[in-house]
Amino acid sequence: MTTNQIDNSRAVTSRQFRGVVVGALEEKTVRVVVRTKKMHEKYKKQYWVSRKYAVHDEKNSAKIGDTVIFRECRPMSKSKRWRLVQVV
Repeated sequence: MTTNQIDNSRAVTSRQFRGVVVGALEEKTVRVVVRTKKMHEKYKKQYWVSRKYAVHDEKNSAKIGDTVIFRECRPMSKSKRWRLVQVV
């Protein structure tokens, strides 16, 4: 008889971004804008793309204008799937 072992030791990687806080009006939530540079596939022109994320800030430590690092986590609410790691 053979035994089958399941290896559950997969490395879990979470996405991490750096952005600027543009809104801090809600309790324990900040709005962060992340700018990334992309290149047009045909014309090879580089351009900026920005996206806003709702980030969970447990201690309300981030203020408008701060640069922050945040990481992916479990869903906190309908729109929050990111957790504040550090205020830079």
